[in-house]
Amino acid sequence: MKVTRFLAGAAGAALMGVGVSLLMDVRDLTGVLVWLGGAVVLHDALIAPMVLLVGLALVRGGARGRVRGALVVAGALTVVALPVLLRPGARANSSVLPLDYPRNWLIALVAVAMVTALSVAVRRCARGRRPRP
Repeated sequence: MKVTRFLAGAAGAALMGVGVSLLMDVRDLTGVLVWLGGAVVLHDALIAPMVLLVGLALVRGGARGRVRGALVVAGALTVVALPVLLRPGARANSSVLPLDYPRNWLIALVAVAMVTALSVAVRRCARGRRPRP
């Protein structure tokens, strides 16, 4: 378990290093800082409380953590997809956003829901097979 945490921490530190190196090439750093600050405020003021409340309202028992995790992933996917979801319609240059982003966003949300449901089902089946003392 400690090795896994160490590897996850090392991977996270390496990715942060890549992010910092990419920031060195940015000309308008204030725009990036405003965007990052907005992301923190959006997470702390909206996404986290909604995830906690919906997770509490929807699920009782052992699946609550899994549902909350799925809601966090769905919220993050939605935040990332918001710019293209809020600007539908024709574009002057068709190669700028060539994919069907609303459809792909919905596919990603369905995949998150299916993986969560499968995870909850496997856990409940495994719990049912344990021998009783």
